[in-house]
Amino acid sequence: MIKNEVESRFYRLKAEIDDYLSIVNKIKTGLDEKDKIEYQKRKILKLLGATQNDWSNYKWQIANRFSNPHSFKDIIGLNTQEVIDIENVSKRYRFAVSPYYLSLIEPNNENCPIRMQSIPSIKELNDEGELDPMNEAETSPTEIITQRYPDRLIVKVTNVCGMFCRFCQRRRLIGEIDKHASKESIIEAIEYIRQNKNIRDVLITGGDSFLLSDSEIEWILKELRSIKHVEIIRFGTRTPVTLPQRITNELVSILNKYHPIYVNTHFNHPKEITQDSQRAIEMLADAGIPLGNQMVLLKGINNDNFIVRKLNQELLKIRVKPYYIFHPKRVKGTSHFWLSIQEGLEIMESLRGRTSGMAVPTYILNAPKGMGKTPLLPNYLLYIGKGRAVLRNWQGKMFEIEN
Repeated sequence: MIKNEVESRFYRLKAEIDDYLSIVNKIKTGLDEKDKIEYQKRKILKLLGATQNDWSNYKWQIANRFSNPHSFKDIIGLNTQEVIDIENVSKRYRFAVSPYYLSLIEPNNENCPIRMQSIPSIKELNDEGELDPMNEAETSPTEIITQRYPDRLIVKVTNVCGMFCRFCQRRRLIGEIDKHASKESIIEAIEYIRQNKNIRDVLITGGDSFLLSDSEIEWILKELRSIKHVEIIRFGTRTPVTLPQRITNELVSILNKYHPIYVNTHFNHPKEITQDSQRAIEMLADAGIPLGNQMVLLKGINNDNFIVRKLNQELLKIRVKPYYIFHPKRVKGTSHFWLSIQEGLEIMESLRGRTSGMAVPTYILNAPKGMGKTPLLPNYLLYIGKGRAVLRNWQGKMFEIEN
């Protein structure tokens, strides 16, 4: 009897993920599609008259970012109207995509999650939202610092990116040309940190902070490490996803000298996990750098229980901890990516109990006007009183405990 009960329990547990197991192999990663990516890569190299050595050089990738739809329309199968739409959008919002990230786009598929993140859509001309919904402009004690919390802040060192994401919260800062923060601005920011002993955690971001030169990155790290009260230095970078060639032995050696260094990166879909991105991530991990992922929840890209579960499990396999899921910000020109909070909560609930706890990030809503990150959780606490609390577990079963 007991044996039958145990077997029945294990059968019920497996049934909790049967729906996922039936579809998981249909959710392709970039590793699964390496042959398709290689084919697109060869087409791009031929178009640009370039070599494999060029492809492996991140400076070549930056110098050859695509920003004219006519130049890559045959690579991904754009029709005449799509080219016109991209040109019209680019008059308002700048765009550029690295040859590497372009090679991940599935041709002739307007719903490809890589294409939707990187290639302008006519839907961006919708004027809903704000250019600075987080009110960064009024939470900046110096030109390139944003501070919303008492013990930490961010330093925006550049507007340069390997690819300008179509949902970017800082599209207002991209401008028309690539531009790093001036040395004077960075010195001012470092001096602010030096004078404020409550600052123990500094996040270097942008744009993409890894698109500073090696010497600039080392100079900033050396200056910050000379400040005794700075305990943690973090980098926000999407280069492992959009420009993995940037993760070089030279860069990793520099980072390794200034521990504790943390890196938060930004995978939004399993298709972004490729041989190149895996190599970049593993170089950082092998140098003892803890890696976290900050996914943005985006309608049409990853607002799917199984896609998020697959992404988070694949990230753990390459030693990246799913850290945050961000509810999309109400940035002007991005309304086609917005979705409801309820949908995000349903995704979070689908993770709990059905995958390892390490694969369950924190769901975050950035409160408007710079009020900070607010965590959102499904409601597991149903009642709490002086003597007892009533809760439900991940399966929806209610239980009571003494308070």
